[in-house]
Amino acid sequence: MNPAQLHSHFDRISEAPDAIPRLRRFILDLAVRGKLVQQDPNDEPVSIVDIPCSKQSNGRGMRENLGDDTWPNDLPESWRWYRLGAVSQQITDGEHATPPRIVEEEIPLVTAKNVRNGFMDYGYTDWVSFETANRAWIRCRPAVGDVLLVCVGATTGRLCVLRDARDMVLVRSVALIRPNSAVNVNYFALTLRSPMCQAQMWAKVKMTAQPCLYINRIKSLPIPLPPLAEQHCIVAKVDELMALCDQLEAAQAERESRRDRVVAASLHSLNNGADGEAFRNHARFYLNCLPRLTTSLENIQQLRQTILSLAIRGQLVPQGPNDVPVSELLKRIQAEKARLVSDGKLRGNTKITPIEPEEGHFPIPASWVCVQFGEIMISRDGERIPISKEERSQRKKVYDYYGASGVIDKIDGYLFDKPLLLIGEDGANLINRSTPIAFIARGKYWVNNHAHVLDGISEDFLRFIELHINAIDLKPYLTGAAQPKMNQAKMNSIPIALPPHAEQHRIVAKVDELMGLCDRLEAQLTSTQTESHRLLEVVLREALSA
Repeated sequence: MNPAQLHSHFDRISEAPDAIPRLRRFILDLAVRGKLVQQDPNDEPVSIVDIPCSKQSNGRGMRENLGDDTWPNDLPESWRWYRLGAVSQQITDGEHATPPRIVEEEIPLVTAKNVRNGFMDYGYTDWVSFETANRAWIRCRPAVGDVLLVCVGATTGRLCVLRDARDMVLVRSVALIRPNSAVNVNYFALTLRSPMCQAQMWAKVKMTAQPCLYINRIKSLPIPLPPLAEQHCIVAKVDELMALCDQLEAAQAERESRRDRVVAASLHSLNNGADGEAFRNHARFYLNCLPRLTTSLENIQQLRQTILSLAIRGQLVPQGPNDVPVSELLKRIQAEKARLVSDGKLRGNTKITPIEPEEGHFPIPASWVCVQFGEIMISRDGERIPISKEERSQRKKVYDYYGASGVIDKIDGYLFDKPLLLIGEDGANLINRSTPIAFIARGKYWVNNHAHVLDGISEDFLRFIELHINAIDLKPYLTGAAQPKMNQAKMNSIPIALPPHAEQHRIVAKVDELMGLCDRLEAQLTSTQTESHRLLEVVLREALSA
């Protein structure tokens, strides 16, 4: 592998989210295939007398001797295949019955949680009594260079090399392996960590209530073994390349941290900055630098939320001095609701009383008014009809069937045939917002009782209310802890900052334009990551053939 080549391409390669982990795995894979360092023809192959399941003295007949077609058969001439049991002095698991735990004696009881990514973490240990520990030490008293391997649970295959000989007691989830003198312990450990060996481990895991790798299966794992001198060379080279990966990872983390700080500062300035020229300068800077600042889907999601926030605060488009005042819009809404009451299609008070701007969520322009949601919207919740999943399964799939978070099915009938605003009434999405809470339904469709159905004086008006609901924090309007719910009374109490109707139209158009930009940024980001993946593959292939 050529470190200079990695450095030269790293800026582009690192755009692949898993670039560094891929490099680390690739290094280990090359190491255990004999392709990381050059072989010395003067090195004597390792010779181990006890070769379980082997009929050939040279250990090279992998498929005949080891019976695993998934392992490569193209090792260098001086390498040999051995079962793990043949290259180990001792392999044992821990106590099957967990010993009593006490604090006074301070003898660590080691479980899978203590084996943490290549090192022993004594900070997570419990403690056992001296008498109990003595019984366990007869089986597995540790020594420097012993390998602890997790063999039970989701972290099976994780391992560490002991760098001190502290007495300890193992439980069943951890196996102790002591390689013999023909094996460099660091080479042994990197082999067990390699993708090739990890795949073999999991192929041998018994999937019971907890994944379990039994001792006899650990002993049967095939291990590719080069001459001892070459083992030392491989360990040195792996250390060198892993140090390079550390440097690249640190550089990547610092670069991403700088970008995140710039993004956070820019978005903070947009969300909390002053009006006027200062705000326009912040917005101009952010939009001009978007392609370089946006490196993750999280950045784009933050931008989307900022766009909505600016839109409903009157900072996305300028106010029009010639716009028809918002008071005229309120008169239209009041007249429409009065007509529906007269026709018997709506009940309740139709009067709209503006509230003080201070009761809203944020300062608003002088030409806007603050009103309560329920006074400006027309509820059609009474027309919703839920249909069970079993009944829907018996009906033809023709029209969209909406739930709290959008279309969840299709059905052969419809309740509504005009654009309406749907707002999720219950569910975890009200908190985590994995999908929009408010959305416009169009065409012919059916709505169940998990989404509020709202009408208004125009589709532009509904679109603006949709933006408003998706932009604000709804937690103050929710009830229920286990199952969040926004009932009609809570929803109707939400303060809405309402601009003139013409400005609503401009805001909706600008939001659509900027959301389209976000869509293009997402596509560009995905394309960049795909190209980075391809470049990474090319660099790794070239490194393999170098």
